[in-house]
Amino acid sequence: MLSPKRTKFRRYHRGRMKGKALRGNKIAFGEFAIQSLESGWITSRQIEAGRRVMTRYARRGGKLWIRVFPDKPVTYRPAETRMGSGKGSPEHWVAVIKPGKILYEMKGVPETVARSAMKIASFKMPVKTRVIASSK
Repeated sequence: MLSPKRTKFRRYHRGRMKGKALRGNKIAFGEFAIQSLESGWITSRQIEAGRRVMTRYARRGGKLWIRVFPDKPVTYRPAETRMGSGKGSPEHWVAVIKPGKILYEMKGVPETVARSAMKIASFKMPVKTRVIASSK
């Protein structure tokens, strides 16, 4: 699963997800893409699950690009611990998703295969998505 090799800081604030995606909102590499319609966090496990489904459905044909990377650590406090004593340790990594962000791109497979593979992958995502095609 995806995670950064090293980060500047070990723990981050949760932050706010307002506005639309200004970068990464257009198809850059492939012919078909999954685009998010709402904001949220996508974990590295969910990104991997979507990748697996799409490559399996396309029978390892074509090329797949993952356009998101989980670079934000999410921390939890252990159960039944008292208040104080600092922030919890990083448990998993998430990618912050805004509306309009391209999650995956695909090329080299027929449109019917690409659309159905992306539809199955969208069921694995915690945000509403749509499948778009490049206008080349």
